[in-house]
Amino acid sequence: MQQPYSRTESVWQRMDEAERAAVMAYGERYKAFLDAARTERLAARIILDKAEEAGFRPLYDMESLKPGDKVYWNQKGKSVILAVIGQEPVHAGLKIVGSHIDAPRLDLKGNPVHEQDGLVYFRTHYYGGIKKYQWPCIPLALCGVIYTKEGRKLTVNIGMDEKDPVFYITDLLIHLAQDQMKKTLADGVTGEQLQAVIGSLSDKDEKVKDAVLKLLKDRYGIEEEDFTSAELELVPAMKSRDVGFDRSLIAAYGQDDRVCSYANLEAILHAAPGEKTQVALFTDKEEIGSYGNTGMQSSYFAKFVMKLLALQQETSLIGFYETMENSEMLSADVNSCLDPMFPEVMEKDNCSLCGYGVALTKYTGARGKGGSNDANSEFIQKIRALFDAKGVGWQIGELGKIDQGGGGTIAFMLADWGCEVVDCGTAMLSMHSPYDLLHKADAYETCHAYKVFFESR
Repeated sequence: MQQPYSRTESVWQRMDEAERAAVMAYGERYKAFLDAARTERLAARIILDKAEEAGFRPLYDMESLKPGDKVYWNQKGKSVILAVIGQEPVHAGLKIVGSHIDAPRLDLKGNPVHEQDGLVYFRTHYYGGIKKYQWPCIPLALCGVIYTKEGRKLTVNIGMDEKDPVFYITDLLIHLAQDQMKKTLADGVTGEQLQAVIGSLSDKDEKVKDAVLKLLKDRYGIEEEDFTSAELELVPAMKSRDVGFDRSLIAAYGQDDRVCSYANLEAILHAAPGEKTQVALFTDKEEIGSYGNTGMQSSYFAKFVMKLLALQQETSLIGFYETMENSEMLSADVNSCLDPMFPEVMEKDNCSLCGYGVALTKYTGARGKGGSNDANSEFIQKIRALFDAKGVGWQIGELGKIDQGGGGTIAFMLADWGCEVVDCGTAMLSMHSPYDLLHKADAYETCHAYKVFFESR
């Protein structure tokens, strides 16, 4: 590919026929991943399965490490780390690509089953930043795990198969919506109104809720109290689809941030082993601040690095910080791109464009760069030169006009340990909606960028 950086020609325009065919083939693999990886647990399981097929072994089973070894860390089935040991000692630094596998959704409350005037509902609590009005009137699937009081684990996945029932949140019909239509978009549907219909049938003199609970008991062995020990998510049941006559775009649920996570997975599975140890991070809880023991603000990543060091006879705490100071990271998260229907929120010369490559973002944050990593110029130049040398289609990105809004990634958390970090991910439209939209060529170039980063010195 010529001219890796361009604001006048799209990535597709700069590709030859072989590259265009590779873009389309990548899109098919990516869509299959999206349709299977509906939750962070499902994504983690797929990543681990593919890693084991490729020869990765649990780090906690290793007694020593040598160049070329492939290891993984499974953090409670919700976060995963994959690593390929480099020729240089781990202490010399890591090449890290950090993505997240959680996505906005509706979680069931601890006591979710509720009957109102002949209909039975699941009460929900939304997870991450959403526009609440977008979630009614779409088919929803129920995915997750539930533990019975006997300690039996049940895996739930209802609504993704065409033969399954789905669940549904109602909205007010337009004929009676005069008062609702006068409200702001934020207030038109409230969080407590995001209740999904789950049933309506009962026998004579029987409450519908009792009938639904009896069905759950008979079919699945679930009692109402068992919802207390469940992690159940309502997610859009629509499968990924190509968009446009030319099939150039993909519409799907959960592309923030599974587009970068899938690129991260393919990149580490196919990258040539490097001088530096390569680390692909797939973390949880980013959409709610990276809290909890599977989020990046917990200790599991530090423990993973310390374990790598210990297996190479480096056990000092200062060794961990020196390792991180010697490390480089691409914070693999999505960015917004210019939406021609809503241009007023973007500063056109500094935002990403759909179809112009992976977005390199110096800073995120809000307004005065609050909450931002703000990458060093020296590191950005190194990444820019690498992408240019390897023919990666890339562009600059910024999350909207200065005072319009903003957002954050996990970049600052690794930077706190001294790591050089810059945000680098796919630009997309309709981010955080139930059905995001992005360009296939941008998804492909994201994977290309991560692969050459892993292989670089």
